[in-house]
Amino acid sequence: MSARRFQDPDVTGTFVLSPDTEQQVAWWEAKYPRERRQSAVIPALWIAQKQNGGWLSEPAMRAVADRLGMPYIRVYEVATFYTMFNLAPVGTWHVQLCGTTPCALRGAEALKSTCEARIGPKGSVTSDGKLSWVEVECLGACVNAPMVQINDYYYEDLTPESLAGVLEDLAAGRAVKPGTYVVRQTSAPEGGATTLLDDALYDGSRAVPLTVIPGAPAPATAAAEPVATAPAAPEIQTKRSPEAPVDVVPPGDRPQGLASARAGQADDLKLIAGIGPKIEATLNSLGVFHFDQIAAWTRANVEWVDGYLSFKGRIDREDWIAQAKQLASPSSGKGARE
Repeated sequence: MSARRFQDPDVTGTFVLSPDTEQQVAWWEAKYPRERRQSAVIPALWIAQKQNGGWLSEPAMRAVADRLGMPYIRVYEVATFYTMFNLAPVGTWHVQLCGTTPCALRGAEALKSTCEARIGPKGSVTSDGKLSWVEVECLGACVNAPMVQINDYYYEDLTPESLAGVLEDLAAGRAVKPGTYVVRQTSAPEGGATTLLDDALYDGSRAVPLTVIPGAPAPATAAAEPVATAPAAPEIQTKRSPEAPVDVVPPGDRPQGLASARAGQADDLKLIAGIGPKIEATLNSLGVFHFDQIAAWTRANVEWVDGYLSFKGRIDREDWIAQAKQLASPSSGKGARE
């Protein structure tokens, strides 16, 4: 690895951990015994980098070192070793372009040319501070090559044209959907699903309680006895409606719903990564038709919907609220207006 050096502290000014950053660092620090709290240095540096606009200045590193009671040199060693830490200013939207073999075979070189044409040579930041880019090693999304990571999200199955469109939209402040840019479901073959298309396969009606393991030998003590077969299971209704009582009431508070979409025009909730046609239909049945409704969910609302849909934290993992806020903003032009 080539030497990585941070910028002169006299140039980069001062840095103080914000209350929100302090709260997040404390959360990570609490995961370790008091005498091992320095183990939180990597997430602490990552959180400080986010506060500092996507890069680590020398004062930001010192602030983390003081917070965790570490010698400055130990923090410098960590920050300069891991390339996830940027040691110079980056753009509002920082593009990490994967150039490893699978992406290279699928067109990464052409994507590099797109970045060079729009942003400048590798490591450049545009004059307005909106865009920057670097080439990185494998990002682990080889099946969706070529791809880039922009800030916290992956943009996959790109062409020079689609990447150029993403960069222009981001620079203009327009909402951009992360994920694949071809017709495919996550990492499934391109072209959409061709099997298991029958909705009845997913309503729970064919779930039969397993009382006998198929093909398993009978116990020696019961070899002469006939093996009982499982009785046919009754129809199981698993789809919930807002009016139907549920067996277990989800924790939290159900979000306030609307009787119908405003002006008869619902937003396309499928623009939120993680929401497909079935989930959109369920949300509509709960009275959720617009991005600004999801953007306004409280922590208790998220907990209720997550429990109702049996998502086990998926709403937070996919960051629906942040996506909804971006899509609901006037500049996106995506949300329905009153």
